[in-house]
Amino acid sequence: MRHTKLALATMAMAVLAACGGTSPSPGNQTPKITYTAQVTFGDSLSDVGTYAVGTVKALGGGKFTINGDNTAINPALTGKNYTELLAAQLGVAAPCPAVTGLNGSAALGFSVPTVAHSGCYGYAEGGSRVTNPVGPGNVAAPSLGANNTILTGSALGALTIPMVTQVANHLAAVGGKFSGTEMVIVMGGGNDVLEQLNELAVNAATAGNTAGAAAGATAGNNAFGASLVAQLAAGATNPQTAAQAIGTALATAAAQGASQADIVGAAVMAAAQQPGDSAVASPAVYGPMVAKATADGQAAGASAGAAAGLAAANAYAATNGPALVANMAAAAQQLVDLVHNQILAKGANYVTVNNLPDVATTPSGLSQPAATQALIAAMVTAFNNTLATGFASDPKVLLVDVYAVSHDQATNPAPYGLTNTKDTACDLSVAKNPLQSSLVCNASNLISGDVSHYSFADSVHPTPFNNLLLARYVAEKMVIKGWL
Repeated sequence: MRHTKLALATMAMAVLAACGGTSPSPGNQTPKITYTAQVTFGDSLSDVGTYAVGTVKALGGGKFTINGDNTAINPALTGKNYTELLAAQLGVAAPCPAVTGLNGSAALGFSVPTVAHSGCYGYAEGGSRVTNPVGPGNVAAPSLGANNTILTGSALGALTIPMVTQVANHLAAVGGKFSGTEMVIVMGGGNDVLEQLNELAVNAATAGNTAGAAAGATAGNNAFGASLVAQLAAGATNPQTAAQAIGTALATAAAQGASQADIVGAAVMAAAQQPGDSAVASPAVYGPMVAKATADGQAAGASAGAAAGLAAANAYAATNGPALVANMAAAAQQLVDLVHNQILAKGANYVTVNNLPDVATTPSGLSQPAATQALIAAMVTAFNNTLATGFASDPKVLLVDVYAVSHDQATNPAPYGLTNTKDTACDLSVAKNPLQSSLVCNASNLISGDVSHYSFADSVHPTPFNNLLLARYVAEKMVIKGWL
């Protein structure tokens, strides 16, 4: 297996020899087919700068990798993603973003008018999904805040134009059809995984918060009452009899919907009427008792609420998680139909479709519980299997199995030249990286040490070197197909 990998890597390096240096020019390599352009539809993995505006640009970002030409630090830190490297190899113009802009917080510099750029065919956008317009970073995307609070809307305001609209926009820009001489690159579905997982977490947290609040209130009230009754009755001649009378008074007031102060007053009055317990009527005596009962109630409520909330959240996730697998198969079928009906049927002759990488082995995936990792794996498998079936007999479609190579990289990185497949090259602390994303990662906010051959810039996005590996892999498949 190792010899096969090295042989393929050698072949791909010959195909993309120039891509490993500081210049992505194709050198002496001449494509077998003369392409007029590269047209790309997808998400952040293929985005060449949709959000390189406003504060994102000011922070030295714009692409979802280690940004900037940092080849002076290390030749692998080119700042390029795989679509830029492929374009050079195809002999076409360097890709540029079809649209730029942000519709997020104006105060933070994330509100920048959306501008369409004529002649630019890089439609892929960070956060985009296959057909759903709400992806990660969108103003309508929910998220979890501290203590499972539910937040709505991202300050970034990513456009997340879905792939179906990206294709429609291109067709509108070029007269309704492809020329047939473009290389069309399609890669999506990753945000359908991530946003559905996010929504599952948000909905599970909502269910947990609701159940936890109810259980916590009940347990807290019970513990408060039990503590107060016991304290008030302790000074009576017959504490057991006193406790019964005080408890009845407290329960009656509570059942009548009395305020907390009135409930306490009823309990204190009942206590003061018990033989030997008249002193309890003084605020100086019962005040500390109420304070302790309140603390006891809060502690019991927090404990019971947390347990009930966690149980409810886990139950929600377990019940609703399997639906995400079916949703991913549906998203893949939508992508298959999009390629068939709006790309091939509109004149495209060369369409490269990359399937989903092994999301479960990304730093984001590895940080999840085992059950969530299994769910992610099932979601990716459902998506990729549907693509494989849908494109099984299309001579104009090259389906590249990115999953296979990404999984192999995660489990056996050395033959690929990768030095770390689990950690992020970018320092994602808020102090160093306000967005905690590779979108604003550059030479100024990397972790210490040599990260040039790390797999991941952030929790899901590849480094320039890993982008180079992907470009080589796709190019090798194009060579085998006879397209390069």
